[in-house]
Amino acid sequence: MIKVWGRMTSTNVQKVMWCVDELGVAHEHIDLPHGRARQDAAYVAMNPNGLVPTIEDGGFVLWESNACVRYIAAKFGTGVLWPTDLQQRADAERWMDWQLTTLSSPSWTIFLGLVLQKPEQRDVAAITAATKRLNELWTIVDKVLASRKFVAGDELTIGDIPIGIVAHRWFAIPVERDRHPHVEAWYARLAERPAFKKNVMTPLL
Repeated sequence: MIKVWGRMTSTNVQKVMWCVDELGVAHEHIDLPHGRARQDAAYVAMNPNGLVPTIEDGGFVLWESNACVRYIAAKFGTGVLWPTDLQQRADAERWMDWQLTTLSSPSWTIFLGLVLQKPEQRDVAAITAATKRLNELWTIVDKVLASRKFVAGDELTIGDIPIGIVAHRWFAIPVERDRHPHVEAWYARLAERPAFKKNVMTPLL
């Protein structure tokens, strides 16, 4: 049984929980309220960063959310979330890395400013710039999704999980969104999946 530590409001924890539920993997979720991880000596012994999530599988401990998704998909979802075709898998993994290197930063700026901070604390210029940047980035995804149902083909893969999490916040937070019809259709397909509904389409806080 896979053990997953972390709070369900964390997008990084949501990635892992969506993955295990999507594949029907037996798992135990251990909740860690916000700020608790770094205060828990036993947890820090597993994950010296004191961040979430961390998973444990038969004594094997792993942290970093995308690495956790890769591990679970490779072990339990070969031919499903984990493509057997090398080029398709590389395509899917590319989108996972793109989420971390490119999509995450402007998304966090918007979440921090419009969800976590009080109106008088907000950096309006930063939020506006981040919104403009995300609209540009979703245009890249929209062009890819014009010819496929999911980011790495016509079936859900590991590539959809990290950017699907970001997409939920994008559509849940009131910002000025350009029309990206293929992204909107892709998000609607994700929203039909029980594991996505359960683990991702939840209150932001």
